[in-house]
Amino acid sequence: MTTAELHTLTGAYALDALEEEERLAFERHLARCESCGQEVRELTATAARLGLAASLPAPPGLKVQVMGRVAEVRQQPPDFPDSASSSHRRGRVMRWALAACLAGVAALGGTTLWQYQRANEAGHEAREARAEADRVARVLSAPDARMASTDVDGAGRGSVVVSRGQDEAVFITSGMAKPPEGKVYQLWFADGDRMRPAGLMNPSRTDQSVPMTGSVGAASAVGVTLEPAGGSEQPTTSPLALLRLPA
Repeated sequence: MTTAELHTLTGAYALDALEEEERLAFERHLARCESCGQEVRELTATAARLGLAASLPAPPGLKVQVMGRVAEVRQQPPDFPDSASSSHRRGRVMRWALAACLAGVAALGGTTLWQYQRANEAGHEAREARAEADRVARVLSAPDARMASTDVDGAGRGSVVVSRGQDEAVFITSGMAKPPEGKVYQLWFADGDRMRPAGLMNPSRTDQSVPMTGSVGAASAVGVTLEPAGGSEQPTTSPLALLRLPA
C-alpha cells in the first residue's frame, strides 16, 4: 500500500472500519505522519459528537391517555325541547359539562406539570451530553493527543486517547459486547500496581466515547474490568484489557 493510499484512510480508521492488515499498516504510517494524526483526532472528535446526539421520544402512554379521554367527552350536547323539564336537563348537562371541564383542566395541569418536569430533565441530560461531548472533543483535538488501541478480551475493541497537557483521557470502544445483566464495564487508571477508578461505561451502548474521570497524573496504563452494576472501589475481576498509556 502506497503512502498516498494510506493518507486516504483517516476517516475509516477514525470509525474503526479498516480490515486488520490495513489498520496495522495505517497505524505504522500514523506514528510518523503528523498531518494524518491531526486529521484522525478531528474526525474522531466529530464522530464522538455525533454519537452523543440524542432525541427524546414522545411519552409512551400519552396517546392512550388522550384517546381514553376523547372517548369519555361528548363533543356537543343534543337539542332538548324548550320546557321546564328540558331546562332542568340542560342545567344538569351544564353541570356535567362543567365537571368534565374541571376534570380536564386538572388532567391538563397534571400533564403540563409532567411535561415541565420532563423538559427540565431533558434539558439537564442535554447539558450533561454537551459537556461530555466537549470534554471528548477537547482531548481528541489536543495538539499532544496520543492514542493506543487493543482488543478487549471477548468484548470488542478499545482505544485510549490521552492528552498529558490536558491531564485527561478518553476511552473509545467499537463493537463492544453488552455486559451480562447486573454488570458494567469499569475503567481504571493504573498507578504502578495500584488501580484507581476512572469511570463506568454505558452498558446499553456498543460504540461510545467515555471521558475518563480523574486526572491522568502518573498513570502508566488504563484497564477495563467487568464489575457489579454501580462499579467497585477496587477491581473484582481480572482486566479484560490493559493498555499502556502513550508517553
